[in-house]
Amino acid sequence: MNLFTHTNAQTVADATTALAKGKTQVIAGGTDLLTYMRNMCSPNPPTAVVNIKTIVPSLAYIKEEGGMLKVGAATTLAAIAANATAKASYTALAQAARAVASPELRVQGTIGGNICQKPRCIYFRFEYNEFPCLRKDSKGLCYALTGVNTYHSIFGAVGGCVAPSPSDIAPVLVAMNASIVTSKKTWKAADFFVPTGEQINALAADELITEIQIPTPAAGTKSTYLKFSMRKAIDFPMVSVAAMVTSAGGTVSSASIVLGGVAGAPKVATAAQDAIKGKAIDATTAGAAGTAAVTGATALPTPGGTPSNKYKIQIATVLVKKALLAVK
Repeated sequence: MNLFTHTNAQTVADATTALAKGKTQVIAGGTDLLTYMRNMCSPNPPTAVVNIKTIVPSLAYIKEEGGMLKVGAATTLAAIAANATAKASYTALAQAARAVASPELRVQGTIGGNICQKPRCIYFRFEYNEFPCLRKDSKGLCYALTGVNTYHSIFGAVGGCVAPSPSDIAPVLVAMNASIVTSKKTWKAADFFVPTGEQINALAADELITEIQIPTPAAGTKSTYLKFSMRKAIDFPMVSVAAMVTSAGGTVSSASIVLGGVAGAPKVATAAQDAIKGKAIDATTAGAAGTAAVTGATALPTPGGTPSNKYKIQIATVLVKKALLAVK
C-alpha cells in the first residue's frame, strides 16, 4: 500500500477543506476504500484520507422529518437494515441495506460509502494497475470489451466503459426519488449517479455527502428490492431491481422500476413502468413488464470464447416480474 496521512474531521468544513487540497479521499467505514488502496490498482492513489466519523454533530442518524426520511451519510448499513421505520415505510431501502455483503461489512460500511464505491470491474481492480483502463487513464482501453465481461453491462458502454454500477443502495434511491445532500448542493439521485473517471457519481473533488433524503411514500405504496448474485452473502449484485408501486382500487397509479448491476449507473426501466401503469398486477402484467424492462439490452461480445453475459437479460426479466408480484 502507498503511504498516506490520516486526519479526523471535526466539522463538515474540516472535511471539505482537506478534500480541496487534492489527492484526498473520505473514509468512514473504509470497506471499499481500503481494499482499493491496498491493491494499488490506481495510478493516482490518495496521499491522504479524512475520517468523517468524527464530525460533530454526527453524520450517523435516521429520522423522519419534514415529510421525508433523513439518513446521515455515515449511517451504517446494519443500522438502516434494522431500523423499524425503514422496514415499515421505506421497505426497499431496508432490504437493500440488508442485502449488502456480510454482517461484518454491514456493521462497518455506510450508506454514503455504498453509493460512492468505485467500479468493481476486474480490470479496474487488478493489482498494481496492471490494466490501465480508460476509467483511470483517458488514453486507456476498456479491456472488458475484448476480454472477460461476464459480469458487465447489458445496456451499452458509458464513455467506452462497460463496467456496471455495483451499489445495492443506488437503484433504490433512484426508484424512491431520493435526494442526496452534499456540502455544495442537493442532487436528485437520478442525476447523481454518473460514471466520471474512477467515480460512479458526479461529486466534485471537494464535495462531501452529508445526508440522503427520501420522500415519504404516498398512501397505497409498496416497495421492494431483489438481488441476484452467485452467493447470497458477500457478492455484489449481478442483477438487481428496486420497485416502488402505488396502487388505488387494485390498479397501479404510478410505478418506479430501476435495475442495478446491468449498466454504468442505475438503469430506469421506463418501458416496464409504462407497461404496468393503469393495470392490475398479476402474473401476466408483471411478466409483460419484466420483458419490457430489458428493451434495448444486448449481450456483450465474447472474444476467445469467454462466457457471455446474456444470462443477465433473462435474470432481469424474471426479477422485475418477481418484484412486481411482491408489491401488488
